Amino acid sequence: MSRRSALPVSMIALVLATGCATSPTPAFYTLSPVQHIEQSPGASPIAIAIDLVTVPELVDRSQIVTKLDANRVRIDEFARWADPLKSQIPRVLAADLAEIIPGAIVSTFPQRANDNAYRVTVDVQNFDSSADGTVMLAVIWSVRPPNGGKQIAGRSFVHETAVGSGYDGLVKAHSRALLSVAKDIAAATQSALRL
Repeated sequence: MSRRSALPVSMIALVLATGCATSPTPAFYTLSPVQHIEQSPGASPIAIAIDLVTVPELVDRSQIVTKLDANRVRIDEFARWADPLKSQIPRVLAADLAEIIPGAIVSTFPQRANDNAYRVTVDVQNFDSSADGTVMLAVIWSVRPPNGGKQIAGRSFVHETAVGSGYDGLVKAHSRALLSVAKDIAAATQSALRL
C-alpha cells in the first residue's frame, strides 16, 4: 500500500470513530414535596386553588440554569427538568399545603376550583441555583378568601444550601425552599380562616 492511499483510509477511520462517539446521556430532575405530616382525623375540609404560577424567563426552559456569578450563567444541556417549572412549582406547593393545613384540598391551575376555594397566586421573581451550592427563591404571593374576603399578600425570600453535590443537591434544596414558601402561604391562609 502506498503512502498516498494510506492517508484517505486513516481519515475515513477517524471520521467513523468520531461518528460512533456517544454524547453524555441527559439526566432529568423533578422537584418534590419535602415533609410528610400525619393529618389529624376530622379536620374540616378547606378548598385551596393555586392559580397559574409565573417564573422568570431565564429559568423557564427545560435545561437547568446555574448562576456562575452576577453576570454569567451556565445552561446545562444534559441536566434537565422533567417537566416545566410552571407545572412543578404549583404541584409541589399544593402537596406541601395539603400536608401543612389540616383538611386542605388543594388544586392547581388549570383545574377548576369551586367558588368557595381560597385562591393563591404565585409570582416567582428569582429561582436561582448557584455554582457554590446555594439556591435562592424570591416569591410574591397572595391569598384571596372566597366570597370577597380581604386578600392577604406577602413575599418570601428563601436561601437554602445544597446537601450533597451536583444537581441532586441543588434540586433538593429548591424543594426545601418551596416548603418554606408553602409555610408562609399556609400561615396567611390560616390567618384568613380566622377572620
